[in-house]
Amino acid sequence: MSDRPRLLPLLATPRHGSRDAMTCLYRCGNACDHPVPNTSDNAYLGDLVNAEVSRRGVVRAGAVGALVLGLGGAAGAAAGAGAAVAAPNSPTPPAGAGNGSGGKGIGSGALTFKPIPPNTLDSLVVPNGYDHAVVIRWGDPVVPGAPRFDLRRQTAAAQAKQFGYNNDFVGVLPLDKGGKRALLVVNHEYTNEDLMFPGFTSQEALTVEQVRVAMAAHGMSVVEIERVADTGQWRPVTSGRRPYNRRVDALSSPFELTGPAAGSAFVKTAADPKGRTVIGTLNNCAGGVTPWGTVLSGEENFNQYFVGGDAVPEAEKARLARYGINTTVRYPSGSRRWDRAADRFDLAKHPNEANRHGWIVEIDPHAPQSRPRKHTALGRFKHEGANVIVARSGHVVAYLGDDERFDYLYKFVSDKKFMPGNSPVARRHNLTLLESGTLYVAKLEQTSADEIDGSGRLPRDGAFNGRGRWIKLVSGNRSFVPGMSAAEVLTFTRFAGDKVGATKMDRPEDVEPNLLTGKVYVALTNNTNRGVGSNPKPDEANPRTGNRHGQLLELVEERGDHTAETFAWSLPIVCGDPADESTYFAGYDKSKVSPISCPDNVAFDATGNLWISTDGNALGSNDGLFATALEGPERGHLKQFLTVPYGAETCGPFITGDNRSVFVAVQHPGEITGATVENPASTWPDGDYAKPGVVVTWRLDGGPIGS
Repeated sequence: MSDRPRLLPLLATPRHGSRDAMTCLYRCGNACDHPVPNTSDNAYLGDLVNAEVSRRGVVRAGAVGALVLGLGGAAGAAAGAGAAVAAPNSPTPPAGAGNGSGGKGIGSGALTFKPIPPNTLDSLVVPNGYDHAVVIRWGDPVVPGAPRFDLRRQTAAAQAKQFGYNNDFVGVLPLDKGGKRALLVVNHEYTNEDLMFPGFTSQEALTVEQVRVAMAAHGMSVVEIERVADTGQWRPVTSGRRPYNRRVDALSSPFELTGPAAGSAFVKTAADPKGRTVIGTLNNCAGGVTPWGTVLSGEENFNQYFVGGDAVPEAEKARLARYGINTTVRYPSGSRRWDRAADRFDLAKHPNEANRHGWIVEIDPHAPQSRPRKHTALGRFKHEGANVIVARSGHVVAYLGDDERFDYLYKFVSDKKFMPGNSPVARRHNLTLLESGTLYVAKLEQTSADEIDGSGRLPRDGAFNGRGRWIKLVSGNRSFVPGMSAAEVLTFTRFAGDKVGATKMDRPEDVEPNLLTGKVYVALTNNTNRGVGSNPKPDEANPRTGNRHGQLLELVEERGDHTAETFAWSLPIVCGDPADESTYFAGYDKSKVSPISCPDNVAFDATGNLWISTDGNALGSNDGLFATALEGPERGHLKQFLTVPYGAETCGPFITGDNRSVFVAVQHPGEITGATVENPASTWPDGDYAKPGVVVTWRLDGGPIGS
C-alpha cells in the first residue's frame, strides 16, 4: 500500500463568505464569531465623502519593498551592509506625483503575458514562458547548524533555528552591487497545529513542548540568498558563515520598546518593571522595507494568544474588549492556550502583557546582533503592516491600517528628517526616525451618499470619490485627544480614534505609497456584513451590499505633500467577476479582465505596474497574483499572473528592482476544514504534506517580469 497521504476529497464551504473555517480559527481566533470591537457611534464611511476626483484616477498601489532591490532596474539601491533605498525614496517626489497625472510613462509598461485561468489545482501555476521554484519552506534550516526537519520529532530548540510557519510578508534587501546576493526577510504570522503535528486532536491535548514549538514557529526569519547563474531564480546560501541568518520568535526573543509609551504604566509587568523589554512578537502579518534598509513588521491578531481576560478588574475589561480580547470566559473559541507554556499569556496574572503587543516591529537585517524594536509612536492596534515614503520636506511618513471590521486608517509623520547615504552617522540617525512623531487617523468627508443603493452602480459624477482629512491624535509627548495622555493614546489607539470621530472602514489591510507617483493605496479586502441586519449600509467607498470581493482605495495627498492634513480619495478598482455589473476596472473593457476577489497586498514593478495578491477568493477558485498597467490604453486591464495551491493564500508580493524576479509567500496551503497531516487537502510543495513556503518566479528568457 502506498505511503502517500490521501488527499481530502471535498472543499469545505467557506465559513464567512470566503475563508475556510479552519483559517478563521487559526489566523484570527474566529474574530467574526465575536462582537465587533468598535461599538462607537462614529459616522460610517457611507455617510461621508465630498469633492470630486477625476474618473480617470487610476490605482497606483505602491510597495516600499517592491523597489528596494536595485539590480539594474529603474529603482536602484545602494549596495553594501545597511544599504538605503536610492531614487524611489528621494525626498522630492517625481513630477506629477500626487496631482492625478502619475508622471509621464509611469505605470504604462506593457504586460504581455497571457493570463492564466482561474483554477483549483494543488500546484503553483504561472504563465507560459515562466518558471518558478520554492526558495525556502517550513522547517528548512535558517541558522547554521540547524538540525534537519523531522515532522514526528519536532522540538522548540530545533524550530527556533528553522524556517517558521505560515510566511506572510516578503522583503528582499541587496548585499552587493552586482545583484548576486541579498537578504530575504519573512514574517511568520501564525501556526496551524492541525497541519503541523501528526495525531493532533485539540489545543488542550498538545504537550507543553508542542506549544513551545508553535511559539518558536512564529516571528520572523532572515535568510541570505543568492541568484542562480544569471537568471531571475534565487536560492538560500547553504555554505560559509552566513552571519546575517537569524530567527526571532514568540518564545524567547527580546524586543525593545521605544517611543512615548515605552516605560509607561500601561506596559510595565512583574517580569519587566521598567516597561522597556518585551519577550516575543505575535501574529506578524505584512510589513515594509524602509529607505534606511530595515524591515517593518505588523503585529496583527495578537488578541487570540491571551487568556484570563474574564478575571481582570471590571474597569480594565472595556480596554481588552476593544482589542478583541474575550472578557467573559477564560478559553474562548480560537484560544491557543499558550499560558500552559508561559504564564505571561495569562492576563489574570499579568494584566499588562497584552498591551506589549499590537505594535509595529522594526528589525535591522544587516545587524544580526541588534535587538528588534517595537515602536509605540506608531500606535497600537491590529497592524497589517507599515510602509514608508520620504516627504518633500525630508520627514518620513508611514501609512498604517487596522485590519478589523469597522476600524481605522492611520499615518505617522516623523519629527526628524531622513538623512540620505550609508555612513554610520546616517544609519544611527535614521534608526531613530520612528521613535517620535505625529500620529493621525483618517476621516472621509461626504458626497453622493444619496445615490448609493448597494448595487455598485457608479454615481452620476462617474466615480466613487471624495475628500478627507487627517485628524491629529498625538505629537511626541503631547496628546490632542481630550482626557487621554500621549502614552494612553498610543497604547489604546482605537479609543483615541473613537473619540475624535474617525471614519469606520472595512478591514483596511495593506496601505502602501507608490514611490513613483506619491499616491497611496489601501486594500479593503471585503465585508460580508455590509448592509446586513443592523450593520452600516453601503456607501460611496463601500458601494455594495454584502461585499464579498473588496476594493482598492486611492489617496492623493494635498499638493502631493505626504505631511499634509487633507487628501482626496477614489475607488479605481471594485473587485469581483467582471461579468458582474457591480465591478469596475478603471473603465477598461471588462470582457478582457481576469476575475479578482479579496485584494490583500499590493506592490509595484520597476515600470510602475500594479501587482495585487489575494486572500480568500470568494469566486470559488484559488487565490493568486494579478497585474495591471496604470496608464495608457491598457490601464485597468487586470491579468492573473499566477495561482497558489489549493487552500493557500497569496502573500507578499515582492518584485525586484531589475524586474526579473517576483517573490510570493504561499501561506496555509491545504488549510481546509477536516484536513490533517495524515489526510491533507494539499501536498504542496513536496508531495507529502502541506508546507508553507516562499516561491520565486522568473522569465525563462531572462527578460523582465510581466512584459
